[in-house]
Amino acid sequence: MIKHIVFWKLKDQANGLDKAGNAKQIKDKLEALNGQIEGLVHLEVGMDFLHSPESADLVLYSEFESKEALDFYANHPLHKAVMPFIAEARSERRVVDYEF
Repeated sequence: MIKHIVFWKLKDQANGLDKAGNAKQIKDKLEALNGQIEGLVHLEVGMDFLHSPESADLVLYSEFESKEALDFYANHPLHKAVMPFIAEARSERRVVDYEF
């Protein structure tokens, strides 16, 4: 099994929305992928409530059956359709992938 975790800091304004609006849209768009992509076991998105200088605004937590399943997800059309919206909204991205 693979865990894929991504942290984003978001711009104050993007996609015609403020930071909170973009966070909600990203959460909804990504969580809609549950059950839609083979090999994706679980995906959830959390929105930060602390808003400290060290905080990210969003975190993606996801589990995959294998490294191949993570690659399949990364290149899947449903995932790729969400990527431009996120790319426009984010100012920073950090990722960790590991086996468990």
